[in-house]
Amino acid sequence: MSGDRTEPADVVIRVENLVARYGDLTILENVSCDVHRGEVFVVVGGSGCGKTTLLRHMIGLLKPSSGRVFVGDEDITSLDEDGLRRVQRSLGVTFQAGALFGSLTLGENIALPLQEHSDLPADTIDLLVRMKLDMVSLGGFEDFMISELSGGMKKRAALARAMALDPSILFFDEPSAGLDPITSAELDELIVQINKSLGTTMVVVSHELPSVFTIADRVIMLDPKSKGIIAEGDPAELRDHSVDPSVHAFFNRHSEQRSGRDGRHGL
Repeated sequence: MSGDRTEPADVVIRVENLVARYGDLTILENVSCDVHRGEVFVVVGGSGCGKTTLLRHMIGLLKPSSGRVFVGDEDITSLDEDGLRRVQRSLGVTFQAGALFGSLTLGENIALPLQEHSDLPADTIDLLVRMKLDMVSLGGFEDFMISELSGGMKKRAALARAMALDPSILFFDEPSAGLDPITSAELDELIVQINKSLGTTMVVVSHELPSVFTIADRVIMLDPKSKGIIAEGDPAELRDHSVDPSVHAFFNRHSEQRSGRDGRHGL
């Protein structure tokens, strides 16, 4: 840890004055935020505001133009390739498209990170694969090919693979994208269940308001005009009490989607 930096003990990710550019185009300008241990931290905002860009910087897939990103005590923006890979092994990531290998069975997909990053014997890996699949209600589907799974099953399979190495932090890029409302709600409840039962910190990029209200402990809202954070807090509080017109409009759009959804905010 840098000698001039102090932080609360429960901060597991710290983004400091992050500037992200693609060529001459600035996407994020001096963005700073903290993620606390055990929370579900959701990044929201309109199209093109930099949600996925921020997530990719948090996991070290992109290097900032300036600023720093800490995962625990490690400034991942200053690590060499080996150091970054070491930190990334403590992280689990589910990408929007799932990124599952179609040429492998479901069980082989889940086993892959265990085979690459551990010296465990094959029978132990097989046991862990079954345990992870049971956690996402896919027990017994080990021998299915990815093409034989439904959209919701693929999302849960990607989550099982992300959990294979027991990461301390899980990242989700638009987990509900492409799912029907019922399947999306089931995935939301699974995310909440894993967060509560395992205490896993979660960082989620989403634009789906029903999901945000169901899973989020805290949100930040990015704005493409200011290229920064324009709101932070409990999503229900922002919906009901924000005086910023763009924040109020964002959290109150499609209000009919929220009817009948019982989330952790009582919505």
